[in-house]
Order: sequence, then C-alpha cells, then structure tokens
Amino acid sequence: MTPDTTRTATMSSLADLEARAAAHRDRPVYGHDALITCDRLVRIFSTDGVEVQALQGLDLLVREGELMALVGASGSGKSTLMNILAGLDEPTAGSARVAGRDLLAMGSKERLRYRREVVGFVWQQTARNLLPYLTAAQNVALPMQLKGGRRTTRARKAERAAELLELMAVSDIRDRRPQQLSGGQQQRVAIAVALANNPSVLLADEPTGELDSHTAEQIFAAFRTANEELGTTIVIVTHDQAVASEVRRTVAIRDGRTSTEVLRRTEVDASTGQESVTSREYAMLDRAGRLQLPAEYTAALEMRDRVALELERDHIGVWPDDEN
Repeated sequence: MTPDTTRTATMSSLADLEARAAAHRDRPVYGHDALITCDRLVRIFSTDGVEVQALQGLDLLVREGELMALVGASGSGKSTLMNILAGLDEPTAGSARVAGRDLLAMGSKERLRYRREVVGFVWQQTARNLLPYLTAAQNVALPMQLKGGRRTTRARKAERAAELLELMAVSDIRDRRPQQLSGGQQQRVAIAVALANNPSVLLADEPTGELDSHTAEQIFAAFRTANEELGTTIVIVTHDQAVASEVRRTVAIRDGRTSTEVLRRTEVDASTGQESVTSREYAMLDRAGRLQLPAEYTAALEMRDRVALELERDHIGVWPDDEN
C-alpha cells in the first residue's frame, strides 16, 4: 500500500468516525418525548449494616396517555419504583423525571408540591386512602383545598367533586363516610380523590389487592374510564394477571430491572369485521445492552451461567453453552 493510499484510507476512517459521532450527537435525548423517564435508576437500602439493592439500573419510559401495568414477584422492586415516582422515596442514583420534574433534584417543599399537583396515588389498603371523619364528597374536595395557589371557590370545588364521583359511578354515596361504604366504593372514591387536582400521572399500588375478583373488575373499569375520559396517564402495580391482561402494555420487573414487556393491540379481520386482541412479549434491552431472558425460556433450554451469541443478518441467535 502506497503512502497516498494509506493517507486516503486514514482520512476515510476519520471521516467515518466523525460521521458516526455527529449522528450520535444528533440522536434525541433518552426519554425526551416521555412523560415518565427512568434512566439507570438505582435504589439501595441499608438495614443493620447490610445493603440491599432494590433497583439495579432500571430503565423505563411511559408516554402521555398510557394505561399500563407493572408486574413482578414480591421483592422485585416494583413497589420501590412506585414510591419513587410518587415522591414518597428518593432514588440513590440514576435519573427519574415525571412531567418535566427531576425527582433527584427536588427539595422537601418541591416534593410536597409535586405530590399535591403532579401525581395522584391510590393505596392498596382501602382505609388508607380516605379520612374517616369526612364524607366522600369532602374527601374529594380536600386535595383542592390543600393545593393552594389560585383561589377556587367552594362551589367550584363541590362541583368538581360531584363530577368525579359521577365519573366513578358513586355519586349516590357522596354524603356517606368511608365506614358506610363497601371496599369497592371506597376505592372508587379514592380514585376520585387522586384525580381531584387533575394530576399528570395517577399511580396505584395493588389497588385491587383487598377486593374480590368481581369488585376488582369494577375498579379496573374505573381506571379505564379515567384514562379514556380524562386522558390521565395511569400506572398500576399489580400481581393480578387478570388486571394486567386488560391493559395495552404490561412491564415485568425482575431483580430490580425491567425484564419483559407485553404489548397488546386490537386487530380487525378484513373479511368478517370482527375485532380480536393480539399480544406479543418482548425482552427489555437496557441502555447498557443487557436483557433478561424469560425464566421459562432459559429453564426449557437449561441455560445458565453463560450463553453463546451469534450475529445473523437480521437477528441475534442465543444458544445454550455447549462447552459444559
């Protein structure tokens, strides 16, 4: 190879590197169009000198208007993630943004304002969501009173409370106190309370955990109504696969990271006009290039410790280690 040829090849390589660098710089920032962005999120708890890493670099994007479920075994990290998104807990490292708010940068006053104005929250324990000495309507009006800021008349607060109770199909019990309500009625009032200040995101942690299956269906219908009628983005943590199967997107968390995701869509048969729902499961690829294969897949092929990879033209093959 002549010096001129070498120089040309070198210049070509540099130009290629510069082009790749420019393309990388022009790439949109991770999560720039998402309402919720979790980027390599870490949460470490320390108990009696022992550190437990509840979240281990979790990535998650939730776009505005979604109704989605987070599922996972006990100890997977899903409730820890929920508490962080709700402003009830602080992450150890990584980044988390909700509706443009940086959850790692907020002080105590900002965090309180965030909980009152940006997110609504529904707990699993029905008794934890409502004040026992207030009526259903008064419970719904209370967040509007606590919000402060621009003055809202008492009549407008009462009107807003009545609208939300009507939306949740419990307007007939507006003057009753929580102890006079069934568990399902309490949870529907709790959803109305969480919606009172028109939050950007409604979070619910096992909201049907104390309810029978029929009542749980009613509660999920209430969430769907809020999503469809108000456009509220809703994230539900649940272990109930029946609930999870009702949403368009289900994200599974395992060992503190997003593991798999199921997307569902409605398809219409062109010949009959009948609708059917199809679903497809995906493994989640994080920003470091890691993914978690479904446990049933690895068990079926006896995969453990390491696997062989093979790059094909349009996919990557994953094979059991044949050296063992």
